[in-house]
Amino acid sequence: MNKRMFLKLSAGILGGSAGARLFGRMPEGPASGAQLTNWAGNYTYSTDNLHRLTSIEQVRKFVKEHDSLKVLGTRHCFNGIADSPQALISLESMDRVVALDPEARTVTVEAGTKYGRLCPYLHDRGFALHNLASLPHISVAGACATATHGSGIQNGNLATAVSALELVTADGDILSLSRAKDEETFLGAVVHLGALGVVTKVTLDIQPAFTMRQDVYENMPLAQLTDHFETIMSSGYSVSLFTDWQNKRINEVWVKRRVGKGDSPAAEPEFFGARLASKNLHPIAELAAENCTEQMGVPGPWFERLPHFRMGFTPSSGKELQAEYFVPRKDAVESILAIERLRDRVSPHLLISELRTVAGDRLWMSPCYQRPSLAIHFTWKPDWDSVRKLLPIIETELAPYQVRPHWGKLFAVGGAQLQSRYEKLTDFQGLLKVYDPRGKFRNAFLARTLYG
Repeated sequence: MNKRMFLKLSAGILGGSAGARLFGRMPEGPASGAQLTNWAGNYTYSTDNLHRLTSIEQVRKFVKEHDSLKVLGTRHCFNGIADSPQALISLESMDRVVALDPEARTVTVEAGTKYGRLCPYLHDRGFALHNLASLPHISVAGACATATHGSGIQNGNLATAVSALELVTADGDILSLSRAKDEETFLGAVVHLGALGVVTKVTLDIQPAFTMRQDVYENMPLAQLTDHFETIMSSGYSVSLFTDWQNKRINEVWVKRRVGKGDSPAAEPEFFGARLASKNLHPIAELAAENCTEQMGVPGPWFERLPHFRMGFTPSSGKELQAEYFVPRKDAVESILAIERLRDRVSPHLLISELRTVAGDRLWMSPCYQRPSLAIHFTWKPDWDSVRKLLPIIETELAPYQVRPHWGKLFAVGGAQLQSRYEKLTDFQGLLKVYDPRGKFRNAFLARTLYG
């Protein structure tokens, strides 16, 4: 079996493929004779037939003329969710800020816009987004389509900021939906997994710009989570815990807090048994922190503190795999302890794990639908054979908590089991039947995960 076929079969079976370069630059596209891959370079798409469209008129024409297609965002997914055997389109050039409405506190952007470009634009005009992911290199439309998240007890994932969207449906028509006018349909369409149509514009809620600081602590005893989980995770606007699951400890605690003008108190030297770091740290202790956002309590703009990694740098140059699971926050401690019991099986193949909380939401296909959640993230060494065997073991341990995987990462949960964990799946299928009755935007990944 050749490498290309192996990766495709792996993606079809487990919802993903192997060997990821987590935050490398997105490739411009295949060189002459080269195969088209995802951002990491590990997943080979089923066709090199990529079309770069630059206007909504081109999108409508292309959709009308093709029976099967998918949209590529910044290609940061680690599985086949955006794959197509027929035709792929990129809207990367459609990256304008269409409108900023200070009174309504919204901004409308084209689908190719990346957070790294939007955030400075908003900040310069006195506005901010409520949340950001670990890295700003991803596109707004792609992140919202898969319910990609930031962190915070009170903070919903990135898709919860969407107040309106425009998309081209299977017949080439333009569909405009908003939270205010199309509540139920809108709630079903925001996290659309690329199955509903081609999103061309997204409108996001914004708020006044704010300043943040970031303090990092080292070596928190794991037992502190058992007794103080809610207090720890509520101690900042956004809190991330990094662990290798060894020595019954949390290796690093990243606490991101909002601060007022001129407010820069000294950080406490200890935090639930962890000590304040004396220098900037990378989540993987062995790596240099120059690619990470500023720490040490130095105040800065919201968009330079909420992500873990800086826009102008490649945050990681090593190859790695990613998996992530969402469990109800009420089961957070039990879920963490369940993974900790697997430490001797997990740790040899792990680079680092991250634990973050995300607020519940009402978006039908969001992993946080109607439940505040804990996200358990795994950054694996590029040993696909071992990771492939570990994923079902981890999912079995988390099964009592109705675990939901991140749509764009590696998982082994079967279609029927996954479908049973989304209460609004039947309604979502109904939405797809209305706007894509012939399955123009469906692919093997969606057929397996949504229809079994």
